[in-house]
Amino acid sequence: MWFLATLVAIRDVCKLVVKELTNWVIYSDDEKKFNSEIIFALIRSDLLDVREYNVQLAKLIDGGRNKIATEFAMSLVQTLITQDSASISELQDVVDVLSKISRRSGSPELMQQVNEIARNNANNAPGFAFGKDKKVLPNRANKEENSVNDATVADSVAFQDQVAHLFSEWCQICDHPNASDAAYSRYVMQLQHIGLLKGDEFTERFFRILTELAVAHSVVSEQINAPGGLSQQSSHISYFPIDSYSKLVSVVIKNCSVEIGPNKGSLLPKILSVTIRVIQKDAEEKKASFNPRPYFRLFINWLNDLSTSELHHDGANFQVLAAFANAFHVLQPSRIPSMSFAWLELVSHRTFMARLLTGNSQKGWPFFQRLLIDLFKFMEPYLRTADLLEPVHLMYKGTMRVLLVLLHDFPEFLCDYHFSFCDVIPSSCIQMRNVILSAFPRNMRLPDPSTPNLKIDLLAEISLPPRIMSDVDGALKLKHMKVDVDEYLKRPEGSSFLNDLKQKLLLPQNEANVAGTRYNVPLMNSLVLYIGIQAVQQLQANKANASASAQQINHNTMDIFQIETATEFFRYLVTNLDTEGRYLFLNAIANQLRYPNSHTHYFSFIILYLFAEAAQEHIQEQVTRVLLERLIVNRPHPWGLLITFIELIKNPRYNFWNRAFTHCAPEIKQLFESVAKSCGGGAGKAVDDGSDGGH
Repeated sequence: MWFLATLVAIRDVCKLVVKELTNWVIYSDDEKKFNSEIIFALIRSDLLDVREYNVQLAKLIDGGRNKIATEFAMSLVQTLITQDSASISELQDVVDVLSKISRRSGSPELMQQVNEIARNNANNAPGFAFGKDKKVLPNRANKEENSVNDATVADSVAFQDQVAHLFSEWCQICDHPNASDAAYSRYVMQLQHIGLLKGDEFTERFFRILTELAVAHSVVSEQINAPGGLSQQSSHISYFPIDSYSKLVSVVIKNCSVEIGPNKGSLLPKILSVTIRVIQKDAEEKKASFNPRPYFRLFINWLNDLSTSELHHDGANFQVLAAFANAFHVLQPSRIPSMSFAWLELVSHRTFMARLLTGNSQKGWPFFQRLLIDLFKFMEPYLRTADLLEPVHLMYKGTMRVLLVLLHDFPEFLCDYHFSFCDVIPSSCIQMRNVILSAFPRNMRLPDPSTPNLKIDLLAEISLPPRIMSDVDGALKLKHMKVDVDEYLKRPEGSSFLNDLKQKLLLPQNEANVAGTRYNVPLMNSLVLYIGIQAVQQLQANKANASASAQQINHNTMDIFQIETATEFFRYLVTNLDTEGRYLFLNAIANQLRYPNSHTHYFSFIILYLFAEAAQEHIQEQVTRVLLERLIVNRPHPWGLLITFIELIKNPRYNFWNRAFTHCAPEIKQLFESVAKSCGGGAGKAVDDGSDGGH
């Protein structure tokens, strides 16, 4: 009915509608208030305060003396029995009055039948009293118990009834206008007294049933409140049972320290584990109709209540956040895709991300790094194939916003874990990778890359290695190659390492089909950075020895290539890999062109050296492509990338503007000139001032 939909819409923005309608139904002289169809529709649409209406209708019946009210009550109860038996428990006073009337002699037989059925339904219901704007979750425990012979299952059903009754009591406490911390504490003491908070199997069952009750009630509320023509996902949902349950957990965690030991957070992982299993089961059973909103609300409430200063110190706060981080890792989008958007909002929420990354001596960083890896791995197949349907596109936009927040508020986090992130971000996601590589420590001031005659080797930071928290040689160890690499760097003469390397970088065919590339990208990234780190360390050791012996030598540009073995490694691969492998290899080098540090300095030299020494122009063209495609996307651009490209186009040693690929077509030439101008390097000009920009 259109007027019901209108009233529901008004109620969603003005809760006074329920009060006014209830008063009209109770006190109006209009005969329509005794129309069972109208009243049933109002009850089913949550437009009546059923608890208040129950009390007033029972009084209006007046022990059967008001025949109109009595007949109306009979009709309403009969309608509820056949169409919405769950609501019977909310009319307990009415049912009691009708039952008394039915026991009198001379009462109509129909009344006796109606009230007998109503009495059975009322007894079977758990007796939740959620108050205004809250529906009742039906419980069919008695029916199940009658059909089950197994004693264990029967006991389980009885336990569910007990939990339902306890939850009903708790909801009434939460709904009471004078609810206080003292009342909450008394209730928790009651749970302790009956042995439900010992951390054993009964504790798990207790919280599992509570979770299912709270979520199921919210979903039922949503289905009931959906007006005709509106989809379930866009309809109103009552969060009262979810809020009540989350509050119960918060109160238990904060107050129940005797039963579960001195660590107040020790019960939280168990509750989160139970919640995870409920979510997994719900998502598996409902598939596309799975609704993550009740669970999202549950987690947000817990984060607000538990990860606050009330836990007094960073240690306890970190334990709480770590427990949630572990839970979110289990619930990652790859495992429960239907919860992806809720998951992304949870892990980036201010009550979680900011608190996890702040304080605790950065102990929370590995936890959040793992969550970002989970996100990138989920997005990778879609981004690699450019399969950006609307949901994926929204997920991508959300991911980019999270990265931009991290770039602004926690740049050191992106700096420290850039390597592991680049391992799982597809090579086609240039802007996403640029955001990560553009991060630099907040206490560092970046020199302008377009400054004329900038000597980057004179910068104080350029000799310092960056902090890398990722496992750089993890992929090498996984493929049992680290020993071979170390042996090659020490004794390259007669080694077959380079000859065998091309084959080792290839994936098996079945893995290549899944990855979308024939090459093991993490292995290539690991190999490039590991050898670069060894070369930088050896170079700095050589310079330190030279300085100690007072042999002050004016090192020229190619001093860095005294580490011939590493140089030969880079030269060999760029020459012998095919186009796909060379592109991935050059990307692995370009991933280290970041803020001023010794790695940026070294890899900038390497990529320029490979350009200068390339015997074929297609190698120079591919080097240019790797740099250029990172510059033509929107900002930010990594500082090291800008420094390297400006050096390439300005230094006459590289003869960049005379290369055929720079002017093979008018639009290509215009593109190069535009990028060169935006980088501050000029267009079509080579500056020969006797300097090399510090390279």
